[in-house]
Amino acid sequence: MVNRCPDWEALDVRKAAPDGPVAFSADLSPASLLAAYRAGVYPFPASDEYTRVLNEVVFAEQVEEGHIPLVGEESADPYAVSWWSPDPRPVLPVSAAHLSRSLARRLRNQLRWSTSLDQRFEQVVRECGADRDPLWLTEELIASLIRLQELGHAHSVEVWEDGDVVGGVFGLQVGSVFSMDSMFFQRPGASKVAVSDLAARFAQAGGVLLDAQRDSPHVRGLGAHLVPREQYVRDLRGTAPGSLPIPTDTLPAGRLAQPRGPG
Repeated sequence: MVNRCPDWEALDVRKAAPDGPVAFSADLSPASLLAAYRAGVYPFPASDEYTRVLNEVVFAEQVEEGHIPLVGEESADPYAVSWWSPDPRPVLPVSAAHLSRSLARRLRNQLRWSTSLDQRFEQVVRECGADRDPLWLTEELIASLIRLQELGHAHSVEVWEDGDVVGGVFGLQVGSVFSMDSMFFQRPGASKVAVSDLAARFAQAGGVLLDAQRDSPHVRGLGAHLVPREQYVRDLRGTAPGSLPIPTDTLPAGRLAQPRGPG
């Protein structure tokens, strides 16, 4: 029997499988997106009809048996967007974010980079989606992210070199937790500088944790470690839902150049 949840608050991801979609829902509106992040879930939209059909072929039986719930209105096509909440979850305490010794040395001696917050949000989002396959940053999702940035829930950090954005990271804030959706770089090390800068700004605002969403050697190199999904959801539920005032100054990236961590 199909398990249908009226909204994201009714979904308990702690009961979901650790390595597959935890729900299907076509609703990518700003309100739905924010509610999903507050529940510990993030979207992966189908970029074309083939991917949408593949979702249905692979997962329809699990949906019909109630193992993967549908969230939202019955009339919407649920297989257009799968929603994920990996178990375990890679997280990065803001105090643990660091640059490698070699990158810190380059920032001190060679690179003349600066960083900013929310000055080029849409550009960072689109750069993160450029040349990605599959293309999960669809126009509908981008529009909702831009609206959430206007409302103060989504943020980006930009890394600048001679007037150009050469790296960045963006994501959504849920109280003292910041969930990083994606990052990009056009110069080696620029995405790592963006994440370290985000951690420093978020810590100054009272933030505690960066969520990397998906495990990878790259996020491990930034200082991330794995925690059980149940713990991550508990951390989310224990934080106040409002946004923290993250500092918006344009700052020299060299201030992050602390010689710690592996070289």
